[in-house]
Amino acid sequence: MKFNIINESLIEQKTDCLVIAVFENKNKTIPTLDKASQAVLNEVLKQGDLIGKAGQNTLLYNLPNITAPRVLLMGCGKKSQFSNKNLMSRTKQALAILDKKNCRSVIFDFGFYFINHKKCIKGCAQIAMTAVDRLYHKDQCKSKNKAAVSKINQIGLLVATDFSKQAKQALLEGQIMAEGKTLTKTLSDLPGNICTPSYLANQAVEMAKTSPKLNTQILSEKDMEKLGMGALLSVSRGSREEAKFIIMDYKGGKTDEKPIVLVGKGLTFDAGGISIKPSAKMDEMKYDMCGGATVFGVMQNCIKMKLPMNIIGVVPSSENLPDGDANKPGDIVTSMSGQTIEILNTDAEGRLILCDALTYVARFSPKYVIDMATLTGACIVALGDKASALMSNNKKLTKALKKASKESQDRIWELPLWEDYDKQLESNFADMANIGGPGAGSITAGCFLARYTQEYAWAHLDIAGTAWVSGGQSKGATARPVELLTTFLKQQND
Repeated sequence: MKFNIINESLIEQKTDCLVIAVFENKNKTIPTLDKASQAVLNEVLKQGDLIGKAGQNTLLYNLPNITAPRVLLMGCGKKSQFSNKNLMSRTKQALAILDKKNCRSVIFDFGFYFINHKKCIKGCAQIAMTAVDRLYHKDQCKSKNKAAVSKINQIGLLVATDFSKQAKQALLEGQIMAEGKTLTKTLSDLPGNICTPSYLANQAVEMAKTSPKLNTQILSEKDMEKLGMGALLSVSRGSREEAKFIIMDYKGGKTDEKPIVLVGKGLTFDAGGISIKPSAKMDEMKYDMCGGATVFGVMQNCIKMKLPMNIIGVVPSSENLPDGDANKPGDIVTSMSGQTIEILNTDAEGRLILCDALTYVARFSPKYVIDMATLTGACIVALGDKASALMSNNKKLTKALKKASKESQDRIWELPLWEDYDKQLESNFADMANIGGPGAGSITAGCFLARYTQEYAWAHLDIAGTAWVSGGQSKGATARPVELLTTFLKQQND
């Protein structure tokens, strides 16, 4: 996909289609083009078939004195309510319409929105993300009947001359962001028999070959055993696939600069172990590694955006299956921190692999640690698929993540880590239990992780409801929260 910034009049632009925004209650919204086309455009608007309501559209052909053979008038709603979300929707709609035509190049004119500097820069990035993102298809494992590839390979944007340089950079970053999200979706949508812990480890090794600033290290089960990662290793005992502990170390900042560490849960398949899950929708448990896949997408973004900071991505990866050697309810394991855990439910395994990872990353003396995990069904009950849950032990980090959430339009909602909830983890036989009872399941999971993060500033994102879309034709990974975390990292560098 090629993107261009257009500063000149659209009248003589050589493109297959001009896409022109039309807003509600605005007559003669396109004076320059209308004059060139001998008032044809506004005659169309006067007919009342298109009055600017969001989603309305009219495709016109061979207008007088306009070089482009097509002009698509796109209803965009009220000017005062037009936002990046609307911009994304209208861009998707326009590209879907023109994909059915013989169009290979398109130029967008969203009028007033690209005259404002801040809106222009964000809008350019959004259009690039939207255009590239829609090229992703979930057909990696199909032998035939693959989804049609978009014919459109060139997109131009009309922007104010003063913003050209920043707009070009925004287009590049939007394209990179979409490619990072594509990587996360690709890994997430692969089945568990292909995307194993070893597969993820190999992907990390290959990524390191793309940049001299990235170093990848893979710890084997023997390495983890020497480190005392008894909680993580207890989860992998029921699987024939060896667990892998993946470390991706990106050194883009100064040598003495403290790194930001991202930890992603990498359960490549979760059957629940002895506490086995219901069979319905168990196929979707290949998505229990979306936290780990998010780390891959963000790390790729860091490399391509050349972020001048130190970032470490950590993915503890395993399967959780029932077996004669698998964890049993009532078993007690010792974590890397030395704390003992009574396993009351083997399906609460994500926190077992994460707690050892969170103990391990303290050695990096991190500025911040953020983990992301499809951790609890309780999070879906609480927040549905609209927002990820946020829990943190640091107000400054919480504020920064909320700021990035607003900027990226990827919603998060803070939940408390009160001592009252932490008490639910008490065990008669070990330092703690791995579940805290039926109430506040997402919060008690956060409290469990908090016990391993007292040495540094930490935040936990429960993405169980947001990481993928469940069931039907729409089933697939969303790549949330790749954009949120990349935005957070960029803002840390501002």
